[in-house]
Amino acid sequence: MSEKESAAQQAIGDIAPKLADLTDQVLFGDVWEREGLSPRDRSLVTVTALIALYRSDQLGFHLKLALENGLTKEELSEAITHLAFYAGWPNAMGAAGQLKAILAAAGADQDR
Repeated sequence: MSEKESAAQQAIGDIAPKLADLTDQVLFGDVWEREGLSPRDRSLVTVTALIALYRSDQLGFHLKLALENGLTKEELSEAITHLAFYAGWPNAMGAAGQLKAILAAAGADQDR
């Protein structure tokens, strides 16, 4: 394992080490690295699926990753607004709240 633990290793490596390894090696090491979609597009698809399925526990991580992968605040906001009509108002409101908190934290980090 590398010097710095992955997010999966930090989150669940002690309780479910194989799941953490599969997350690192298969999901992010294989699926996310395939050439069929860019990381940006994969992030948009993933965020959309998490919002639609109301999987808020994973949404924050993937919203941050989406920003790192080149999606803008405006694009994510527009996707969330669009999803309100297809995935449900509560799902969109929850996602908007998470995005707002992430952006606020990122702004606070940039002020330091």
